[in-house]
Amino acid sequence: MDIITIVLFVLGLALLIVGAEGLVRGASRMALGLGVSPLVVGLTVVAFGTSAPELAVSIQSALAGPNGADVALGNVVGSNIANVLLILGISAVITPLVVQQQLIRLDVPLMIGVSVLVFIMAMDGVINRIDGLILFSGIVIYTVFAIRQSRKESAEVQQEYSSEFDTGKPQSVGDWIKNILLLIGGLALLVLGARWLVDGAISVARAFGISELVIGLTIVAVGTSLPEIATSIIAALRGERDIAVGNVVGSNIFNLLSVLGLTSIVAPAGVNVAPAALNFDLPVMLAVAVACLPIFFTGRLIARWEGWLFLGYYIAYTLYLILAATQHEALPAFSTVMGLFVLPLTALTLLFLAWRAFHAERRTVAS
Repeated sequence: MDIITIVLFVLGLALLIVGAEGLVRGASRMALGLGVSPLVVGLTVVAFGTSAPELAVSIQSALAGPNGADVALGNVVGSNIANVLLILGISAVITPLVVQQQLIRLDVPLMIGVSVLVFIMAMDGVINRIDGLILFSGIVIYTVFAIRQSRKESAEVQQEYSSEFDTGKPQSVGDWIKNILLLIGGLALLVLGARWLVDGAISVARAFGISELVIGLTIVAVGTSLPEIATSIIAALRGERDIAVGNVVGSNIFNLLSVLGLTSIVAPAGVNVAPAALNFDLPVMLAVAVACLPIFFTGRLIARWEGWLFLGYYIAYTLYLILAATQHEALPAFSTVMGLFVLPLTALTLLFLAWRAFHAERRTVAS
């Protein structure tokens, strides 16, 4: 592996981030100029735009051949795991996240349902074009539903999105030209950055003897999730908690329905699912989605300790991937501790919290 490969990999990642920022800014300002409400822009244009790097990288990977398909699948699965454990974890540590937005509480079960659907589709070892068409049709239905549901949001949530995304002034012809250029330039940078990043990722994997799947699950997944990381952390720092949470959940749904759906349609033979992904990474993604359910309903609050819990699990997941890829002698002991002690204790804790919240809500309704 030469220095040029490393430079192109880093430049590709940088172009993805800059391209996503330009795409989001241009598209959101154009939508606001057309009279679309800031809440709808936040739920659709921004949430989908921050997932544009995943889309660009996954399609480019799928077109690169069988090795690239592993990067594509790892990118989607790894991004969804990172979105919840890493991004929500950091956001909750910064400030406890109060979940008031109605759509989020509807989206969490939907995220779980879509994760189950993808797991079922992957059981035969490939997510083919028919599967991709089914998934992509789901994002169309979801977008229409999100726009309709946004009208029922509280005034507080509407104001939160308005203060973040509404420019508050009419747009001139010059503004329209600038936004169109941002949109086109962002798309161009995404395409170029995705090509360099994918080529670099495959070269790095081969040089270090690590599978393309692991590279996709770790470096590529976190790299393409940087727009979501920035959006959610900034929103948390500003106290815009619904935006911080909604960005993550919306992005996860978009990754599965649109990114994986489109990639499966474009790829000549669909997206192959490696046995390692089917036996470990996809179940982890599903478990992470299910773990959100009791947390999002326990007083509608993601507390700091839950944020630290998420971060701890992401570190443990990444450490497991590294130990497994290098066949380290500590892998069996690490797996035993996680499987027999940490995971069961966490599951029992979350179930207890969900049970307590359910009974507290019943007492509130009864009184």
